[in-house]
Amino acid sequence: MLLLHGGGQTRHSWHRSGARFAQAGWTTYALDARGHGDSSWAADGDYGIDTLVADLLEVTAQLDAQPVLIGASLGGITSLVAQGEHPDLARALVLVDIATRSEPQGVERIIGFMRSAPDGFASLEDVADAVSAYNPHRSRPSSLEGLKKNVRQGPDGRWRWHWDPAFLDGGDEHKRQASQRRLEDAAQAIRIPSLLVRGQQSDVVTAEGVEEFRRLIPHAVVREAKAGHMVAGDDNDVFAAQVTDFLDAELP
Repeated sequence: MLLLHGGGQTRHSWHRSGARFAQAGWTTYALDARGHGDSSWAADGDYGIDTLVADLLEVTAQLDAQPVLIGASLGGITSLVAQGEHPDLARALVLVDIATRSEPQGVERIIGFMRSAPDGFASLEDVADAVSAYNPHRSRPSSLEGLKKNVRQGPDGRWRWHWDPAFLDGGDEHKRQASQRRLEDAAQAIRIPSLLVRGQQSDVVTAEGVEEFRRLIPHAVVREAKAGHMVAGDDNDVFAAQVTDFLDAELP
C-alpha cells in the first residue's frame, strides 16, 4: 500500500491511517512528495503533474508487487493520472476527497491557507491557530508537539511549513483546463477496483463532482465520512474502516 499526501502536507498526515492499515496486514509506505517533508526541494522548481507522476513510477518500480495507491488531494490526482496512463501500475486505487472535478472556491481556500504566512509563525500556538481557522471541523490538539512534523524552526526562531514555497508558483488557466481534460481521460481509462472517499463537509468535492466521477468510472465505489477535505485526519477510524472493507471485498 502506497500513501500519497496532499499539497502542503507530509507523510505524517497518514500516521494514524498507516498504523491501521498495517494492523490489517498491509505492508504500508507513506511518501514525502518532492519539495515536502524530508524530500529534497526541486532545484528547478518543477512540481508539475508530469514530474510527480514520474516520481511515483520510480517508486513503484522498486516494489516487489503492484501496490494499492491511496492518494489525498494532490496525491490523489497524481495517482489517478499515473494509473490512467499506466494501466499495469496498481492493483486498486483509493482517492481521498479528490475527483476529476474540484470546486474552484475550495481549491482557492487551500491555496489561500498555504500562502497565508510567507514569513512563518512566531510560535507553535500561532501554527495551531492557523490550522484551526482553516479546519474548524477538527479538534485543536491537546499537545502542540505533533505540529513539529509539519513545520521547521529556522535560525530566526520562526516556524515555517515543511514544503518548498516554489510549489505554489506557475499554472495559468490554459494549463489548468488541459489538466482537467487529462484527468477525465485518465479516469475513463481506469479498470482496476476504485474507491472515492468524500468528506461530507468538503468544499473541494461536491455531490455534482461525485456524479461526474461515477460517470467516468462507472465501477467505482463511493463512500463518505463526516469530515472536511482532510478526511483521514478528521475521521480516521471511519476512513480506515471504509478502505479496508473495500479492499477486503475487491482483493480477497
